Amino acid sequence: MKFKSDIEIAQEAVLRDIREIGSKVGLEEKDLELYGKYKAKVDYNVLKKDSQTQAKMILVTAINPTPAGEGKTTTTIGTADALSRLGKKTIVALREPSLGPVFGVKGGAAGGGYAQVVPMEDINLHFTGDLHAIGAANNLLAAMLDNHIYQGNLLDIDVRKIVWRRAMDMNDRQLRKIVDGMGGAGNGIPREDGFDITVASEVMAAFCLSSDIIDLKEKLSKIIVAYNRKGEPVTAGDLNAQGAMAALLKDALKPNLVQTLEGTPAFIHGGPFANIAHGCNSLMATQMARHFADFVVTEAGFGADLGAEKFIGIKCRKAGFKPDAVVIVATVRALKHNGGVAKDQLNKENLEALEAGLPNLLKHVENVTGVFNLPAVVAINQFPLDTEAELKLVKSKCEEMGVNVAISEVWARGGAGGESLAKEILRLVEQPTKPLQYVYDLDQPIKDKINAIATKIYGADGVEFTSKAQKEIDNLEKLGFGDLPICMAKTQYSLSDDPKKLGRPSGFKVTVSQLTISAGAGFIVAMTGDIMKMPGLPKMPSAEKIDVDEQGKISGLF
Repeated sequence: MKFKSDIEIAQEAVLRDIREIGSKVGLEEKDLELYGKYKAKVDYNVLKKDSQTQAKMILVTAINPTPAGEGKTTTTIGTADALSRLGKKTIVALREPSLGPVFGVKGGAAGGGYAQVVPMEDINLHFTGDLHAIGAANNLLAAMLDNHIYQGNLLDIDVRKIVWRRAMDMNDRQLRKIVDGMGGAGNGIPREDGFDITVASEVMAAFCLSSDIIDLKEKLSKIIVAYNRKGEPVTAGDLNAQGAMAALLKDALKPNLVQTLEGTPAFIHGGPFANIAHGCNSLMATQMARHFADFVVTEAGFGADLGAEKFIGIKCRKAGFKPDAVVIVATVRALKHNGGVAKDQLNKENLEALEAGLPNLLKHVENVTGVFNLPAVVAINQFPLDTEAELKLVKSKCEEMGVNVAISEVWARGGAGGESLAKEILRLVEQPTKPLQYVYDLDQPIKDKINAIATKIYGADGVEFTSKAQKEIDNLEKLGFGDLPICMAKTQYSLSDDPKKLGRPSGFKVTVSQLTISAGAGFIVAMTGDIMKMPGLPKMPSAEKIDVDEQGKISGLF
């Protein structure tokens, strides 16, 4: 039997007019800026409307990602469709895909099977131009910085201490480190420079944490671009760049409204890297979804050790809300991979390997329920060759921790395949609420905050700081940044900082090699391991499979 590809399923769908989708949650035509029939931006002034809802927010997270796949976005979309099928006014809120991964390893990023957001091709390719606007704002700031130096350098910027890089929304390792300003005095000051992928830009992180256009301008003004010869920070505000940057971003700041295959409204907006930033959709889109829906289903990047920790420690802390329930996505295949099984052997029943890999899932459950104090359900994204014995083992281990397991079949059946998961969510949100617990307090020293994340969330024995990292900590606290939240930059593949340590490693320490300040976004980035801010293309990039015919129909996009 030949299975249809995601893009084939999406292209066969009959989409509804986006005005009809908006009307489901009380958005009027005058609130929408139409981008054709099936996409619209929503005026952020609608947040001034009175809200009659007390939205429940459902956070979808997962185990550490593996080559076997977990299906977190697919589960997020399917869960929203399932809640809609059960009569709940639901909106799903997701990140925007980046062109780099689309053409690189991942292919499309709009869900899969019968749990997708559409129009899938548009969402993956350019969409409404938000990422291009963010890249333009990033590069305007870079141009103004270099122009200031060229025109006399009144701020006495030390060209050896420029920390602002250029950005583009593509995987291009050739541009990681460059020398520019070559060709004589008329072409600028020669210096070392480089590019990051747009989703790694601090402009993206600040954009996604802004509550309105004024807040965005304030955040942009605080971005540190360089240091002067006295060692003092130089900001975008010092260059008077924030107004022009915000002008480029004023339309991008409006959330994008699309739909799932089943017609559930979906906001897809913003997409910061989940390694070096907080890795979730914009605060603006989440606020808007909560304003108009009874249930908001959203996701955090990568596994719960990165995504959920940052969602709670950075985004929830900033916005003052909390999830009402958490879905932790896993697959039997991925858990067997964590237990040491090679990818080509994952279809065979292997209870011993499954038991060895289950501690990874159980640690994430422990973090969500024990550290964050949130109710949770484990969603097993079922594959055809999963056996009853394997599923029973997962259920029994989770139930020992007081957490139920729901089988998810949303890839194959859409919302109908997620109804058992949705019913468990409805049960959880009716339970008495507990106060949200953070991993650390903001007034703790930087080292203590990092140590709390490493020991409580990762299960490390402690943290080792390089001499460079220690100097940067001392400087950040001296400059008055010590009370900011921490954004850990760590491999997504392991609870540790070593991607090869699968399952639930123990007896390890996390090494922090560097700290950087994202003063505009409002957090400190602690670097561990080898984290790339500009990925490269693989040996066989997804771009080689993507094509378009004479009718403009795209193929090969996942």
